[in-house]
Formats: sequence, structure tokens, C-alpha cells
Amino acid sequence: MGSKFKVTSLNSDSQYGIVASDLKSLMNKGCQKLRLSREGCRVCLFEDGTEVDAEYFSYLKDNCKLVILEKGQKWDGEIRCCLNKILQEYDNCNDELITAASNLLSEEIKPRKRKLLQYFVEDAVENITAERREDDQKWFEGLNSRFKTKSDYMNFSCQRRMRSYLTEVKNHADKLEGDIKINYCLFVKNVERHLQQNKCNGCYFDRRENDNKRLCTPQGWFTCQGAFDEDSCSFIHSINPYGSREKRIVFSTWNLDHVIEKKRTIIPTIVNTVKQRKIDDRKVEHFYSLLFTWANLKLVHIVCHKKTEHKLSCDPPTTCKRKKRKRNNML
Repeated sequence: MGSKFKVTSLNSDSQYGIVASDLKSLMNKGCQKLRLSREGCRVCLFEDGTEVDAEYFSYLKDNCKLVILEKGQKWDGEIRCCLNKILQEYDNCNDELITAASNLLSEEIKPRKRKLLQYFVEDAVENITAERREDDQKWFEGLNSRFKTKSDYMNFSCQRRMRSYLTEVKNHADKLEGDIKINYCLFVKNVERHLQQNKCNGCYFDRRENDNKRLCTPQGWFTCQGAFDEDSCSFIHSINPYGSREKRIVFSTWNLDHVIEKKRTIIPTIVNTVKQRKIDDRKVEHFYSLLFTWANLKLVHIVCHKKTEHKLSCDPPTTCKRKKRKRNNML
């Protein structure tokens, strides 16, 4: 006999009840009711946009709500649909939306819901999209006049962090003597050359950069990647330093944490490497990667920054091919 379903389309305000025993029957009847061309159409769950194929069809429950999409159309789910309706209805009442969201933030709500509301409120009241100094002068208070855009400064601030790491590595030479010190300085000079070629990796904080280079979203949102021994941040820490001067200052307290520790592990291993005179381009690249790239760096909120010993090694590559550590999933 078949199961009962409710179907609609993106261009329809109505939904229709249909009985179908398989996906083909559902598509034929649904397209007929909605007056759609059958060619190129597909079926998705109205709730979350999951596409329904012939196998998945057998698991659908009675009265399941479905949306039939025409060729080229996309559906992200019911929540997005509701949000769009709210935004359209309150297009000229932004203050009311912000007030309602702010009131919800004062109540006891789940952490993830709180974060979503914070995103909305901050994005609405802060000047996040402004980029130039003349469009958000308050954001630039206290900064050198040479910075004309927010991204220019954020790029510089990341470079400054990288240079501070380099300085710490260089200064360790003061504890060495003789040939070991000479070889150590030569090795670090080659590492520094890699860093300079990559413009001190300032791109990590620059929202103008490509997806595979920056750590933030195109709007400038950064998300904590969690402690060195965790896959993600359980507190869901996030921040947009592009939004306000206050957020820019708070972001400076976030850490670019070395998973394999710089002072306890990486620097001593470099010393041991030059002692053994095992120096080549691959080892230079290896230690550059550990010191200055996402192969070994995590962006961490101060609460998630564990100062305990990590107890991880960083042996330089041998003649065999080394495996690359995947970049963290951060946006």
C-alpha cells in the first residue's frame, strides 16, 4: 500500500499528502502535485536537508516531511527556513531582534545555543564588516597610524608572535659554546629564511587570505582548537577581534600553543641534531614546520591553555618519508 508523506517545494507555500511505496512513485506523484518538471529533481528531508535515495526511502517514517528540489536548488533544512522567515519579517526591526536575543542570553540556556545567540548579537551591534580605519576609527585606537585596515594589523600581530618565537630560539645560542654554537646559529638562520619567505605566516590571522591559509572565517571569527591533548574545545570558545577594539585586545591573550613544546622539546632537539652534525634541508624544513606552522600550532583560549609538560617528542626526519600532520579543523 505504501507510506504517507508530506511534500513541498522551495517555490511553494503549500504541502501535499502523498502515499507512495517507493522513491520513484513519490517523485512522480510529488512533481505532479507541485507542478514540477520531473527531470533533475531530487528529494530531501525537510528537517535537515539529507538527500533521500532508494535505499534510504525504506527507513522513512509515516508523515515524514520532504522537500522536492529542482535541478540546481539546495536545501539546508527547516532551521534555515525559519531563520529566513524571521529575518524577512523583522527586516526593519533589528533593534527588537537584538533585544530579544540579548534577553535570552540572560536566561539559563544550553552552551551551544548561547554561542549562536552571541554570534548574532555581536555581529549585529559591532562593526565587524568595516575594514578601513576611516570606517571604524575606535577599533584603531592605540595603534600606529601606518595600519590602514584591520586585516593589515591582524596580519602584523600574527607576524609579531612568530618573530617572538624566533627570538626565543635564537637566544638559546647564548647557552652554547664553540662549534655547537656556530652550527646551531647557522641552522636557525636557515629556519629563519623559511619564515621570511612565508612573510612570517601573518596570513593566519588575516581574513582576506584564502581558506587554506587563514585560521578565521571570511568575516573574522576565530574558534578555540582546544588544549594540546584534545581534539576540540569543550567550552566552544570563539571570538571576532575584527568586531571591536575590546575584542582585538582580548584576542591578544589567546595563545598559539606548540603541541610539541618549543622550549622543552623542539629547541633541545635542534641542539642535539647540530651536535650530531645531521643537518640537511629536510631537517630545516621539519623544525620550521614545528615552530611556525599549523603542523604543530593550535590557537587556544587562555582557559584551554594547559601549562603542564606535554611529553611529546619531535625527532627529525630520517631517510624514510615522514607523514604530515593534518591541519586542525578550526572554522
